[in-house]
Amino acid sequence: MQTGLKQQLSQWIAKRFQVDHSKILRQKDVLVFIYKQGFLYLILILITFIAGINYANNLILGFCFLISAILCISFYLTFKQLHGLYIDVVMPEVGQVDQALILKLLFKQPVSAARYLRIQWQNQEQLIYLDQTQHSFELPFVGEKRGLYEFGAVKIYSTYPLGLVRAWTYLYPKHKVWVAPKAYDWQKEHKNKPTSAQDSLDEFKELRGFQQGDSYQNVAWKQVARGQGFLIKMFEAQANHQHLEIDYQQIPAQSHEEKLSFMMGLIEQCEQLGDEYALILPHARLESGQGQAQLIKAKLLLAQA
Repeated sequence: MQTGLKQQLSQWIAKRFQVDHSKILRQKDVLVFIYKQGFLYLILILITFIAGINYANNLILGFCFLISAILCISFYLTFKQLHGLYIDVVMPEVGQVDQALILKLLFKQPVSAARYLRIQWQNQEQLIYLDQTQHSFELPFVGEKRGLYEFGAVKIYSTYPLGLVRAWTYLYPKHKVWVAPKAYDWQKEHKNKPTSAQDSLDEFKELRGFQQGDSYQNVAWKQVARGQGFLIKMFEAQANHQHLEIDYQQIPAQSHEEKLSFMMGLIEQCEQLGDEYALILPHARLESGQGQAQLIKAKLLLAQA
């Protein structure tokens, strides 16, 4: 029963505080309540009030009303730390497994005012101080598996100035981000394995181990599939800049995820070497290209495969 109510409450909060690209924190968006030390402060108010009544002591009652007024002012000041704050949420285009997904928050305020805020996300917390009209902050998230990634709750709160009251709000990014597979580090996997070109001497002039700068178009896939390491087919004429077609059907791996990881590794190597590459998947194709735009398109295709 309690689990069901808690789940319904979480769904209601996520729906209420959902944010698309930007949001202005208005009165309905900011929650305010007594914070940890505030409960001890309430006990102090209660004790002084009872003592003032019992002993008919106006001095004690006056002190009680004074500290009560301080608590009331704290509610207002803490609420103002969040109220009227404009927040832009900038989503990453695409992510990759085990690499940081950077969610960027851009805080804006009409006039420069001091705001002491804390941001909680996942298991992390960060204190930020705003004193300019604009301030940006980056939140790193980590996608653990390929596919659509949904950002969890981002909690922004303040206990300024006395720590007696807490004002807080939530941000639930509406949009999800595609996460590409982790790149397969095949160089590390095969660098210590012995290589042999004996099986293909009749087919090629020469086979040798892969070296930095080699073209992936000349990879000897049969030898790779046999576990002999990454071998390169050597010819008399080699071009300086190569074009590679990364074909899903020719990747020497068993499972679907392994194939995608292997392809991601080849894409990253092509980008490092400045080689153009095309991507061929069972139900999609990316034409030849190179650069940041090409890399983003390739990651999206592998994430959605």
